[in-house]
Amino acid sequence: MSDNLDTGGSSHPIPPTPAQPAASSAPASSWEREVLEKLVFATLKEQKLARRWGIFFKFATLLVIVVALGSYFDFSWTGSEETLGRHTALIEIEGAIESEGSGAASVVIPALNKAFSDAGSVAVVMHINSPGGSPVQAGMIVDEMNRLRKGYPGKPLYVVVDEICASGCYYIAAGADRIYVNKASIVGSIGVLMDGFGFTGFMEKVGVERRLLTAGENKGFMDPFTPLTDKHRQYAQAMLDEIHQQFIQVVRAGRGKRLKESPEMFSGLFWTGAKSIDMGLADALGTVDSVARDVVRAEDIVDYTQHEGLPERVLKKFGAAMGAGAMKSAVETVKPSLH
Repeated sequence: MSDNLDTGGSSHPIPPTPAQPAASSAPASSWEREVLEKLVFATLKEQKLARRWGIFFKFATLLVIVVALGSYFDFSWTGSEETLGRHTALIEIEGAIESEGSGAASVVIPALNKAFSDAGSVAVVMHINSPGGSPVQAGMIVDEMNRLRKGYPGKPLYVVVDEICASGCYYIAAGADRIYVNKASIVGSIGVLMDGFGFTGFMEKVGVERRLLTAGENKGFMDPFTPLTDKHRQYAQAMLDEIHQQFIQVVRAGRGKRLKESPEMFSGLFWTGAKSIDMGLADALGTVDSVARDVVRAEDIVDYTQHEGLPERVLKKFGAAMGAGAMKSAVETVKPSLH
């Protein structure tokens, strides 16, 4: 019997049906697997790296917070200050007397309070090296010095001058019980100045017009691009004279009968340390060590200066540098200065 089917009497066999393609569930080719494996490993690597950076930044943030809290609350890692014993308290002022830095009232006044209030300190020595600066900052420091001297009458306050103690620096020094200098130190400059620049002539030459709108006829006072009128000049001079008289009163009150006044003393001139002793502006030659050893008779010196810590530096770097710094450096507001 034949296995072929006969249709219409035809003797030709029916060809077999071709085989169907393999099902879609068949395994992928080798290059597809490699691509998928690379993508998976790359994703895992990125996730692992992201986790590591996340841990690092969290740890860094925690460290900054801990240091900031330690600085704010003044934690002591080495024990209490009560164990310091009998000593001479030291406070350093280096550089300009201004709202920031070692000469700022916000830095000097807390140091003065700690130095005077410590039971072990027998005297306070301010080691100063400054050309002067803000009369406001100097005035606040002197007021606190006078208050503490009255509150601790048995604890003297001395000033030791390094290279220079001029103008606003001497404003502060005059509030001490005694002033010690080096024979070559620069001392004095009892005066006030207000400086700036005027660009009106230059603007006319280059054809630049200043457009300044104010509400108040004197609001543009001391604007560097506006001519200085006689009225404004007289007003500024009267203000400088007033601050100068405040300066003179502080010097007279602090130095008392030791001061040998002369017409040049309050003219803004300055003198050597040796000459300042003759004039009564200073008392004697001396250094921090010699004063602690020979005058205070407490050779152990403890520094109470408040030094800027890591949190302050970080905040200034990322805070003050953004925005205000650029404008401040462009045009500084003119203000009285003791230099």
